[in-house]
Amino acid sequence: MNAVTDKFLLQASRRDILKAGAVLTIAFWLPGKGSEALAGGTGATLAPNAFVRIGEDGTVTIISKHVEMGQGAYTGLATLVAEELDADWKQIKVEGAPANPKLYNNLNFGPAQGTGGSSSIANSYDQLRQAGATARAMLVTAAAQRWSVPASEITVSAGQVMHQASKQQAGFGELVADAVKLPVPTDVKTKPGNFTFIGKNASRVDSRAKSTGTAMFTQDVKLPGMLTAVVAHPPRFGAKLKSFDAAKAKAVKGVKSVVAFETPLRSGVAVLATDFWAAKQARDLLTIEWDESAAYKGNSADLFKEYRELAQQPGASARKDGDVDQAFASAARTLEATYEFPYLAHASMEPLNCVVRLGAGECEVWNGEQFQSIDQGMLAQMLKLPPEKISLHMLYAGGSFGRRANPFADYVLEAASIAKAANVAVPVKMVWTREEDTRAGFYRPLFVHVMKAGLDQKGRVIAWQNRIVGQSIMAGTAFAAAGPIDSASVEGSNNLPYSIPNLSVELHTTQVPVPVQWWRAVGSTHTAFATECFLDDIARATKQDPYALRRALLSEKHARHRAVLDLVANKSGWQKPRPKDEMWGLALHESFNTVVAQVAQLKRTPDGLKLAKVVCAVDCGVAVNPNIVAMQMESGIGYGLAAALSGAITLKDGKVEQSNFDDYPVLRMNQMPAIDVHIVPSTNKPTGVGEPGTPVIAPALANALAVANGKPVRSLPLSAQGITLV
Repeated sequence: MNAVTDKFLLQASRRDILKAGAVLTIAFWLPGKGSEALAGGTGATLAPNAFVRIGEDGTVTIISKHVEMGQGAYTGLATLVAEELDADWKQIKVEGAPANPKLYNNLNFGPAQGTGGSSSIANSYDQLRQAGATARAMLVTAAAQRWSVPASEITVSAGQVMHQASKQQAGFGELVADAVKLPVPTDVKTKPGNFTFIGKNASRVDSRAKSTGTAMFTQDVKLPGMLTAVVAHPPRFGAKLKSFDAAKAKAVKGVKSVVAFETPLRSGVAVLATDFWAAKQARDLLTIEWDESAAYKGNSADLFKEYRELAQQPGASARKDGDVDQAFASAARTLEATYEFPYLAHASMEPLNCVVRLGAGECEVWNGEQFQSIDQGMLAQMLKLPPEKISLHMLYAGGSFGRRANPFADYVLEAASIAKAANVAVPVKMVWTREEDTRAGFYRPLFVHVMKAGLDQKGRVIAWQNRIVGQSIMAGTAFAAAGPIDSASVEGSNNLPYSIPNLSVELHTTQVPVPVQWWRAVGSTHTAFATECFLDDIARATKQDPYALRRALLSEKHARHRAVLDLVANKSGWQKPRPKDEMWGLALHESFNTVVAQVAQLKRTPDGLKLAKVVCAVDCGVAVNPNIVAMQMESGIGYGLAAALSGAITLKDGKVEQSNFDDYPVLRMNQMPAIDVHIVPSTNKPTGVGEPGTPVIAPALANALAVANGKPVRSLPLSAQGITLV
């Protein structure tokens, strides 16, 4: 258990928090009833379920239970409803759902409402199609009754309900007043295929608002009387506020108050002012003394050394096939390699922020809300309020990559703590500067992998051992496992698809008081690199083609992997002669039930090595919106490239050395390679696409670099080893 969270974990069980969030029901939808409860005002609204509202003006509003943070969730969910409703895409709009796990739980999370695990479309595929089909059935019934014709003779297309024989036609809005009086059907069937929207490209529903600046992010929120809070956090994890002098800060024009705050995770000082700049200037004038008696003062270099030593010892078993020890004893040859991965920051374009208004016995929040059940439950506990008194407005999020789904609701609790300490009735917008966002945690954990392979006399892999050392991101959360294996630490290693008769995956979970949590693609961000780079080591040692080696190790049991591997090889021209100035690398990995393969094509130029092109193949089941699937593969590749090239959070005497994009750079546009994305045709239900593109690019690039430089890449980022690309 991390020292920085000890106090917090003593106060609450995470499962209790999830249960607290799950009891809330604010139902505007009554199953089995009509929609007359929404009639009135300017007109009736057909709302047969929690996800669809149709107004008398014909507007179809889809209520999204998942946050839109750039991944295309709003468009994907709208596609599912529009398909079964046979709507006109132009009449579709999307709104974020309120916090209500009874209606809007993530079906992959059980009783909890939240977005993560590349699950938005996968968990909603049947649910949202059913919601659209239900609304369609009610409109058809309303038309049939109005026109006195059989419902079976009515067709729907592009938002128009038609009876061809009598040449009668009505738009959705014209039928709402009648439809709201009908009972909600419970046995509607969804389309078996022959889709209009699913599998086709459609314009994103959020593009116009984001292009015109009308999209509402947390940073855009402006409410009457609102104050902006800028915070100062301890420079070391586990440090506490001892004292502070705010005299100079209070002299800054616009400053209203300076308060100390404390949450179960951290303490600090916040300056509240009429605008961000005044608050930021005043924050920089604070004189603060920190109590660092319990603070962590370790170094990254020491952690790597400790982890390497720990990896020499057996760990807890995550997977064990055959007799690995006996296989190594009989091997004609063994290979070993150690791979190292630093802490990583999420580095979203919109730094962490949150707007909170505390009233008499209530709390209202505006946020790029990614994990409603956790945030609602934690706020209810801290403020000693019933969950139903915590209302959450889900806004757009300017990226997240997991950070806004904090398992401890860290920054949301901080915003509420500041508002409470300031004792103000007006809304408070807490804004972290980029420096705070980089230095105040949480991070992708630091990891070390030690790989060992045993080969027989013909060069076949007969033994495989993968020892993993790193912190658990699940410990102390509602998702913690009962046993010694943190599933997120070993995913991608313990489900290795290659047929190796004797295979062992072991885990050492360390206790380091550095806050950690999931980061885009979670454990696969390090396991894919270790396993796929080590396979290329084996290919070089046995003089085998990397594609041929992988394909030989994939049995019929893993037909999806073989199909993806074959597709990327075919589309890249892997087996054809390539120019002498080009060096290619290949990697294959499964995460979130999606299989991705990539070929990184390096080109030697007069200025140095350039990543000219990436060819990507993906099997994600039905591609609901192929264009968004391609976007997410491209986005994942860009995000993974940034980490591979230069991403590293390093600790010196317990302090994070990085602070902003100058020393923790994200990928620049001129660094982005050309990307070709190819989707395996499938009729299977959709699987995740938001994250699976990320973990594959780093090993594909490293394998290409090994060809170019004649030596393997054993650690990331590349910049730390003096490797740069033009």
